[in-house]
Amino acid sequence: MTKVDCIIHNGTVLTINSQMEVFDKGVVVIDKGEILAVGDGSLLSDYDTDKKIDAQRGIVMPGMVNTHCHLPMIAFRGLGEEGIQDRLMGYFMPLEKELLCRELIYDATLIGTMDMALSGITTYADMYYHVDEMARATAKVGLRALLGQTVIGFPVVDAKEPYGGLAYARNIRGQFDKYSRVALALAPHAAYTLSADRLREVRAMSDELDIPIHIHIDEFETEKSKIVDNAKSLSVVRYLEDIGFLADNMILAHCNHVDDEDLKVIKEKGCGIAHNPMANSKGATGTAPIMEAIEKGIPVGLGTDGPMGSNVIDLFKVMTYACTVQRMRKMDRTLMTPDQVVHLATMGGAKVLGLQDQIGSLEKGKQADIVIVETQSLNMLPCHDPYAALVFQANPHNVRTTMVDGQVIMENRVLLTANMEEAKKGLEKWMPKIQALAKNLAIKAKNNSAAI
Repeated sequence: MTKVDCIIHNGTVLTINSQMEVFDKGVVVIDKGEILAVGDGSLLSDYDTDKKIDAQRGIVMPGMVNTHCHLPMIAFRGLGEEGIQDRLMGYFMPLEKELLCRELIYDATLIGTMDMALSGITTYADMYYHVDEMARATAKVGLRALLGQTVIGFPVVDAKEPYGGLAYARNIRGQFDKYSRVALALAPHAAYTLSADRLREVRAMSDELDIPIHIHIDEFETEKSKIVDNAKSLSVVRYLEDIGFLADNMILAHCNHVDDEDLKVIKEKGCGIAHNPMANSKGATGTAPIMEAIEKGIPVGLGTDGPMGSNVIDLFKVMTYACTVQRMRKMDRTLMTPDQVVHLATMGGAKVLGLQDQIGSLEKGKQADIVIVETQSLNMLPCHDPYAALVFQANPHNVRTTMVDGQVIMENRVLLTANMEEAKKGLEKWMPKIQALAKNLAIKAKNNSAAI
């Protein structure tokens, strides 16, 4: 028998491979951080280990991928829910302008990555500020991440000059060399908050440094009209194509208001879409034509958006929304079957991030990013269909084990890599200041809305 680092057995293994194979009493063999074999119980006679994980008839699946988030916003989760009209510009951004700093971003990211680990997310893509602090927190917990340094046309916490995020990203790039699971991206905020020339600078730097770009696209219906340099009055996607910005290393977040011609451009350029149905439903910002994108073969993954958008950073509710919103949009309950939705949350997300050769499915040679979801809690009974159970029944508390690169990050609901109580105290110290400012901002924002 071959000695290996770890064996997971006695679970329903959802491989999410090209054949979507399922092994009812499956086995996953792990060695040196990679998946060595996936199959039925017969594998147990070929391999031996000192670390054997009994899945106890649970669901064994690839770690989920959150393709769009603003994780440090977790410090402000639950604020600004009083019916403020312009919540982004009138509330979110003023809150960040007054309160964000390196320490808060680190403390909030630590809590957020712990939350993700406990809810079965092993990889996430973010766009925020001081992403070197985010990288430090993410590495501590042990997750995989693509962290986009924000570039925007006005001063922010880590850039005193407009568009200073470009220089900041260049300065911190070398710090990411020490992380095996965390990589840097460029995150121009949106087409309407950067000039055409600055967007071209982002594209040039991306090409030079060979790093991806993560950008908001058509989240709001009015974006096209807000682009100062859009003299031809093109759609947002066709404007970005026209200025030479689009390429195959891009994550396009939202795409709520793209049309069929836009989708053709996205497909041609090889971009991926980060779909955020829960945050967009809550914010009433629109519904992306995801069925059409999938039909065209565009990579699509799921995102939570920021914790001030959907209030959650797990993908279980998001999977439910991904299914139900598209069915309502098309008035067709046969669309978005549960297996398709789970594919979006795993392999779909991996493709959007360009990581499909490393993660997203349980296959020989891939990194061992694996989640076990128990099926014995009352909300999971009966579990006739594991895909349906994940999309319509499960919640983060059903996740029993989270593994990244073969390292067990969380086991039996216990986080093994960082101290949760210390992390809670780190975030709690900010609460009095946050709550005092938030109250004043809410009053101001509501008064401004009433005056319009």
